[in-house]
Amino acid sequence: MKNIPLARVQRILDSLETLRVLVIGDIMLDQFIWGSVRRISPEAPVPVVEFERESFMPGGAANVARNLTCLKARTSLLSVIGRDPSAKMLRSLLIAQNVECSGLVSSPNRPTSVKTRIIAHQQQMVRVDRETTQPIDANAEGRLLAEIHKQLPEADAVIVGDYGKGVITQSLLNKVKDLCRARGKWLSLDPKPVHHLDLAGLSLITPNRKEAFELAGIPDGARHGDPLKDTRLMAATSALLERLAPALLLITLGDLGMLLCRRNDKPIHIPTVAQEVFDVSGAGDTVIASFTLAIAAGASPLEAAIFSNHAAGVVVGKVGTASVTQEELLKSFSKK
Repeated sequence: MKNIPLARVQRILDSLETLRVLVIGDIMLDQFIWGSVRRISPEAPVPVVEFERESFMPGGAANVARNLTCLKARTSLLSVIGRDPSAKMLRSLLIAQNVECSGLVSSPNRPTSVKTRIIAHQQQMVRVDRETTQPIDANAEGRLLAEIHKQLPEADAVIVGDYGKGVITQSLLNKVKDLCRARGKWLSLDPKPVHHLDLAGLSLITPNRKEAFELAGIPDGARHGDPLKDTRLMAATSALLERLAPALLLITLGDLGMLLCRRNDKPIHIPTVAQEVFDVSGAGDTVIASFTLAIAAGASPLEAAIFSNHAAGVVVGKVGTASVTQEELLKSFSKK
């Protein structure tokens, strides 16, 4: 099966409004400065960007939450933010996008992460990061865990977004895994290999190719045009399935689509449906959000992979951390 019948897609979409998802992880404010370049600076051999406008969007796990609400699922976001103007703006943006923010824990000891991208003529010129990557302190972790305990019973699924900024500690992740296992909750995680967390025993892990090799501890090599004939990639998937034992492993492969892997089954390659690629920022957020929703709505793993592949195909055709609507997904599935 390379696609899903349109009537089946509609049934999945119709179920999404009944679902509630908890998103736990590092959140950030994405700032975009838009302009144009007409000259090179006389001070250094760099372009001068003439400012035209700026915009702000929720990033990191907040973008996962935004993707969920754009697909009409009820979404609660749980994280730790600072007590600063960026935190206030981030809350406002999230509330405007129907994300429940009662689980955001304010800490006076941490700044809110801000990523500033300068874009000219639809091309990103440079990015400036203002953040800390230190683990959250015991007080913040305890308050965050209390929110998870309170909200988990009403959730249909949980997504952990680890971006290596310190919110997802090993102790917090272990407790989330135990809670989800005890209550039979689906638990998806988008990994950050540099963080070196124990990721064993999850429902779904969604690394990209680079992250998959890093997690497996295997050096990458030349990319094969057919992922199923890529011996190094197959070795990495086997190592991850053996060592981490997730129920499902979904590896995103950029222009080659994605690879759905399960223990004791042959990997399934789903080719990309993207028509144009302008910006891959946040595409992984869209994949984990849409896949998790489809599974929670009763889709099979293959149906969920195809569903999320179409969602990713839509967002990479947009500039900036983007999301997909139900209408856009239906349109994507309607194309022959």
